[in-house]
Amino acid sequence: MRHKKTRRPNTVKAVVYKKPFEVAVETVDDPKIQHPNDVIVKITSSCICGSDLHMYEGRTAAEPGIVFGHENMGVIQELGSAVKNLSVGDRVVMPFNVACGFCKNCQRGYTGFCTTVNPGFAGGAYGYVAMGPWVGGQAEYMQVPFADFNCLPLPKGDQFEADFALLADIFPTGYHGAELADVSPGESVAVFGAGPVGLMAAYSSVIRGAAEVYCIDHVQERLDKAASIGAIPINFDDGNPVEQIRDIRNDTGVDKGIDAVGYQAAAQGSSAAGGEQEEIPNVVLNQMIDVVKPTGMMGIPGLYVPSDPGGVNESAKSGALLLNFGKLFEKGLRLGTGQCNVKKYNAYLRDLIIAEKASPSFVVSHEVSIDEAPDAYTKFDQRVDGYTKVILHP
Repeated sequence: MRHKKTRRPNTVKAVVYKKPFEVAVETVDDPKIQHPNDVIVKITSSCICGSDLHMYEGRTAAEPGIVFGHENMGVIQELGSAVKNLSVGDRVVMPFNVACGFCKNCQRGYTGFCTTVNPGFAGGAYGYVAMGPWVGGQAEYMQVPFADFNCLPLPKGDQFEADFALLADIFPTGYHGAELADVSPGESVAVFGAGPVGLMAAYSSVIRGAAEVYCIDHVQERLDKAASIGAIPINFDDGNPVEQIRDIRNDTGVDKGIDAVGYQAAAQGSSAAGGEQEEIPNVVLNQMIDVVKPTGMMGIPGLYVPSDPGGVNESAKSGALLLNFGKLFEKGLRLGTGQCNVKKYNAYLRDLIIAEKASPSFVVSHEVSIDEAPDAYTKFDQRVDGYTKVILHP
């Protein structure tokens, strides 16, 4: 069974970007083994990510025709001849980072910054603009390169399907935010953003032993999810979140801060719907500088980009944001940034799920067929009908 090849159609269904605010389910070429270390995976679950919405809304250089999907899991259907540690039928989840395993950055554990898979750039990903040629997995099948390195084996069957699907990105990324901020037992933490990554950052802070976790957002369904894991919800539409937290904490700030929002941060009272927000791209960074106590740490897993065609001004369009660096320096704050190196965390988080010590799927609101992807994208982007996290099933 190890090298058995399964007959597949010449074309497969996939979620294809058409133009801003429009995707379609179309037929595309069936993926093929292109290198002896590839595998072909039959997708069982692929998540819609908040990062996909940046492309969906036309806020990147993504061209029509790109197949979305970087949060993917499934069952191996075909092996390249050089694959040694995997077999046909293995259930696997793939980090959103495509990595080689042998470049200098990969050897040092920085798999999110692989220098092999996307020549001229440090880092690659499936189905994402400027992140290499790797076709996304919101499809029936996908090609996985450097498979022995990139495939995380899972127990056979369908147990913990939704939990394991989150190992591709948001659970490790949320944990990465807590790691960047060095969240430690007994500490207080402010997590800006209660979207999927923000909720995972709050959940990871709880797992790491934080005594108080504040979750800042203005979408009620998200704040309710935060409260369900013991976080303290802060609605920034009700006033400056820094002042709200200080009022609760008797005029003191918090030990650590996590920015899980990124460059599309919304203003107080703004619409939450994609394309309708009033944006202040530096607001979260400066509020985090305000609320974290002197000598504290800040983790920034939220996405910031060097080029934003929809930026609110010329500086924002080039990724140049005005920060209160003087206050950051005065307070002796430290910060960490950058996309998550998923392989640093995913095996450990998988084992927490198997041991039933973690259940990140509380964040999942909808599981739908791939045929329903266009409607799911619309509702997820508009933040309506309780859409907090969506899993597509081909």
